[in-house]
Amino acid sequence: MTRTRILALIAAVLCGVLMAVQARINGELASRMDDGLLAATISFGSGLVIIGVVTLSARAGRRGLVSIARSVAGGEFPAWGLLGGAAGAALVFSQSATVGLIGVALFSIALVAGQTVSGVLMDLWGVGPAGRVPITVTRGAGAALTLVAVGWSVLAHLDGAIPLWAILAPLLAGIGVGWQQAMNGRVRRVASSAASATLVNFTVGTAVLLLGILVRALVVPGRLPTLPPEPGLYVGGALGCVFIGATALLVYRLGSLLLSLGTVAGQMIASLVIDGVLAPTDIGVPVSTVVSVVLALAAIVVASIPVRPRPRP
Repeated sequence: MTRTRILALIAAVLCGVLMAVQARINGELASRMDDGLLAATISFGSGLVIIGVVTLSARAGRRGLVSIARSVAGGEFPAWGLLGGAAGAALVFSQSATVGLIGVALFSIALVAGQTVSGVLMDLWGVGPAGRVPITVTRGAGAALTLVAVGWSVLAHLDGAIPLWAILAPLLAGIGVGWQQAMNGRVRRVASSAASATLVNFTVGTAVLLLGILVRALVVPGRLPTLPPEPGLYVGGALGCVFIGATALLVYRLGSLLLSLGTVAGQMIASLVIDGVLAPTDIGVPVSTVVSVVLALAAIVVASIPVRPRPRP
């Protein structure tokens, strides 16, 4: 593995750490307001404001937006390719709705399963900007080992103490994450700007969440919750700007599967630290979760082993 590829993998792990931290922050915000949808909207909306200012203040960012608009209008880029932000909205909502119930560690493990399956499919179908990436023996073994890690931990919690929907929500969100990363990478290629691709992502995601708020207000009218005063509960959007923009760049270097495995490692390590040390939950960190983290890290090592093609006779 080249030095550049190693650095890209380390960056992917750090992106996973940011995802775990964001999950904890959004979950706490939702718990304090007793409103997961509003917490997700605040997180995504604040990210939209931040990345909007950054993108529009830079010439490259403005040029990127023009390039995206021209490519879509000219039929060179499909309009559905701009919808990666919808999967991001689902991820943030699942964070807000479930982390308070199951903790960051179990949330990350369920998310991992979806990301791993999605990463394999994105590479096989050639959906990402790198096109079709072959699933070698080592890459397939790494993905399989990750699923074993997920299954080991989830089975330990299927005793009725945790509602099944709270595990299925991040699982489905994880499937969307792989597609989101692939779409954002394609948009970034058209725009030649990670900031422009990130702005598109946040615009679509915020619109989806605002639509959800509107529908809920029409169906179930109620009072607005009180916003907590702590400023640290509102940095989830800023963290999202960083890791969404970074993954839009890293998907070129790593492919969808290896990028997913890298972020998985970061999520699981950070979730152990958060649930076990920084913000312990009632669920705690069982041995099965620790074993799952070790297996996930081993999966990244296995998937990163290059396979040299056999010389033809």
